[in-house]
Amino acid sequence: MNTLSDRREFIKTGAAAGLGLGLAATLPSWMKAEPPPSPGNRVRLAVIGTNSRGLDHIEAIGGIDGTEIVYICDVEDGALAKGMKQAAKAQRDQPKALKDFRRALDDKSIDAVTIAAPDHWHTPMAIMALAAGKHVYLEKPCSHNPQEGEILLKAISRYGRLVQMGNQRRSFPNMQVAIREIRDGVIGRAYYAKAWYDNNRASIGHGAVVPVPPNLDYELWQGPAPHRPYRSNLIHYNWHWFWHWGTGEACNNGTHEIDVCRWALGVDFATKVTSTGGRFRFRDDWETPDTQVIGWDFAGEKSISWEGRSCNGLMTEGLSRGVCVYGTDGAALLEGNNYSVFDSKNKLVKALTDKPEGNGTDIRSASGIRLDRLHVRNFIDAIRTGSPLSSPIAEGHKTVTMLQLGNIAQRMGRALDCNPADGHVLHDEEAMKLWRRDYEPGWEPAA
Repeated sequence: MNTLSDRREFIKTGAAAGLGLGLAATLPSWMKAEPPPSPGNRVRLAVIGTNSRGLDHIEAIGGIDGTEIVYICDVEDGALAKGMKQAAKAQRDQPKALKDFRRALDDKSIDAVTIAAPDHWHTPMAIMALAAGKHVYLEKPCSHNPQEGEILLKAISRYGRLVQMGNQRRSFPNMQVAIREIRDGVIGRAYYAKAWYDNNRASIGHGAVVPVPPNLDYELWQGPAPHRPYRSNLIHYNWHWFWHWGTGEACNNGTHEIDVCRWALGVDFATKVTSTGGRFRFRDDWETPDTQVIGWDFAGEKSISWEGRSCNGLMTEGLSRGVCVYGTDGAALLEGNNYSVFDSKNKLVKALTDKPEGNGTDIRSASGIRLDRLHVRNFIDAIRTGSPLSSPIAEGHKTVTMLQLGNIAQRMGRALDCNPADGHVLHDEEAMKLWRRDYEPGWEPAA
């Protein structure tokens, strides 16, 4: 579906098929998707989740002509206030503040939502938005578990809306050049790519069960995850390190670089996945690994590895995060929007360095708002004109599934043999139990 008219026709013919998605207790009362805005019309959006990453969404949208943020949504008063403050800088018209994002979905005039809620909300919230006729810009990872990613793809087929994942490097100009040249043989036959992430995070300590803060709607924060008592060291950020809500550093930061690795090598699902590591630095409530090395083998004699060190920030290749692609005639080093090529004798033969106009130091996200805006603009342009998405969710799902399989291998303590067609674990029923999760009754996404 490469044109606007193609998508409109798909909506007319495809919606009747129906896939019976769940979440019946929480979906808006109306389900029929309206046509997307005509070219040139304003795109009206709701931003959901504004404690951290959602602030970048607001700033990125604010720099794109013909957009309007109509709603700022967050379950916590402080985060909601931060979002409203950021929106006041980004646009002239004041949006409405909502604790319950579902009220924004009820507004038929809203064309799209951006989602920066915790990982356990990503797929269920995206499905609810699709069912309400909205396009979705969805932060990585696109799902909490591989089954959710599969359900999300089915929902997109049903509702005929666009979903772009926030793996922004797909829209970076120098990265697009780098991938094209690697695919064309600038380093010979590319056969191996490694990625890394180095940080020095502090301990989260041992939390206690305490009363829910009065400024937080904790029931809605939990949403689809089976509900548990509130703990003092969970919100706002530490949920990343609990399997119940988060997906660890692998999906939190590894998604960006592993997506570049997969993109460069031109591979989809792995045939074998391994993982080693653990929670080594501190003795606290943190459950996911702070040190993890994941390996993936692919058909065609290709492989990828990722090393994540959350609690030891010694840089790799002089960079705190990056990708190196190795080929028969050299190697390519990729970081953000920078690209260097080395020949087989380690001589630098080419470099593309990002040189922003003016002061390029206003950076809050890993890549910088200027570059993030390219990815958000691509999403807005696709809504308006039907131009291709840089990162359609079918591609994002493959990358996220890779890392989720790495986490499954870690939790199982063994290598996984996988189906290269869809990533499913072969001959290991126990490991496949982690392909999905349990849900709070009434919140199950289903197809």
